[in-house]
Amino acid sequence: MIALIGYGEVGKILAEDLRARGEAVTAFDLKLGGESGNAMRAHAAQHGVALAASPADAVREAELIVSAVTASQAVPVAQACAGGIARGAFFLDFNSASPGAKCRAAQIVNASGGRYVEGAVMTSVPPYRIQVPLLLGGPDAAALEPVLAGLGFAPKVASDRLGVASATKMCRSVMIKGLEAMVIESFTAARHYGVEDAVIASLRETFPAIDWEKQAAYFFQRVIEHGRRRSEEVREVAQTVREAGLEPWSAAGTAERQAWVADLADAGLFGARGTTDFARSADWRKEADRILANAGADRILKRDEQS
Repeated sequence: MIALIGYGEVGKILAEDLRARGEAVTAFDLKLGGESGNAMRAHAAQHGVALAASPADAVREAELIVSAVTASQAVPVAQACAGGIARGAFFLDFNSASPGAKCRAAQIVNASGGRYVEGAVMTSVPPYRIQVPLLLGGPDAAALEPVLAGLGFAPKVASDRLGVASATKMCRSVMIKGLEAMVIESFTAARHYGVEDAVIASLRETFPAIDWEKQAAYFFQRVIEHGRRRSEEVREVAQTVREAGLEPWSAAGTAERQAWVADLADAGLFGARGTTDFARSADWRKEADRILANAGADRILKRDEQS
């Protein structure tokens, strides 16, 4: 049996693909108990996924546990699962956490009799689904690799040392998540000044391999929809940079921009979550205009407060 801890976007995709292969899957998510868990419960019923009342219950009979939660919960999830982990069960940590956090989680899992393996997901999951490029790390990574390959994953052992795979992922995210934040900031400001076409033309000349219109639409969509999760990940990225002895100026700023967009999304600026209109515009300008309209309202409010 396979246990999924975290039944969000990634958890649902893994559940669908594993169930399609005939694997028994159980899952737990903190949101299952509330109204926001309705969609999760419906999805589980549709795909034959058993839902557990707690993380420990979910993992109790599992031979493979996949932790796919928000970055800040990587260590707490390991603690929550510890009491139910079967001796010898693999614990695959899918989370975008710093090398230090992965090592702390490993200590908890291994002390409970499990076999901890860090996993670093190297690109966005939805386009690849279970076949997303996945780096593995830790003493038990080589033993888990053929197991995952047999389940349809696309694993590759990065190192038998913990922290190498996650460092690869985190350092990459300085660039990828930073580029998302920079595009949103640059293109929205350019839209305000009416120079977006000139900016894009210049970028196209410098980086001709990138379709900046298409890439911007994708970045806006992903950050609007997943900015909260991304901001938590980039805070772990910043911690990774700190663990290297550097001040994470870029990563820290990226985390703030991602969280800022998430706040706007939670406030309903981009429409209602769960509707077909939410974060699905093929033209990034639509979302930039919403941001600028909100920024204008904020400026007026602040000016009135100061007068």
